[in-house]
Amino acid sequence: MNTIMRKSVLGIAGLAVAGGVFAGPATAHAAPVEAAPVTAVAVQADKPGVDKGKLVPHGVQGAQSRIDVSDEQVGNVKAIVAATKKAGMDERAAVVAIATALQESKLENLGHLGERNDHDSQGLFQQRPSSGWGTVEQITDPEYSTMAFLKGLKQVDGWQDMPLTKAAQTVQVSAYPDHYAQWEQQAADLVAEHWNS
Repeated sequence: MNTIMRKSVLGIAGLAVAGGVFAGPATAHAAPVEAAPVTAVAVQADKPGVDKGKLVPHGVQGAQSRIDVSDEQVGNVKAIVAATKKAGMDERAAVVAIATALQESKLENLGHLGERNDHDSQGLFQQRPSSGWGTVEQITDPEYSTMAFLKGLKQVDGWQDMPLTKAAQTVQVSAYPDHYAQWEQQAADLVAEHWNS
């Protein structure tokens, strides 16, 4: 995506991230998710104190994907949840952030991947130092990278009422805008499980 196009997309979205943002995930991609009508879903985790209506207020879109998560990935989920709370945002913001990290890195705090890297994308959210997200050290820090993502999300007018994939895409400006949708159910389950842990 050229710089002029990127700036116009950011301008439309109302974002103030200097220099543009990431333009596509660095890891292998799941099959494209076809748009589907929003349907109601039940969050699998049943933890007291979690308002399930806040997790998936509009239902999920399209087929859902799921991966097994390691202890390291759970640690990254907990870091995203903690950063979301620190930013003063609610469970829905954590769902959007975790679904985004599931798509971008499968919740792995990735360093530079050599020839497989998409430009200089790194960390949980595959943010780029050259696009103004921060230094390599900063964007590979789960708290910092989550706070940077959430700062962008806060600047998206009406993100709470958007489908998850549209909210995530407005921040990330990915070459694969519909892929975030497939992780909404697992992200909601992870937030329900770890929001109060």
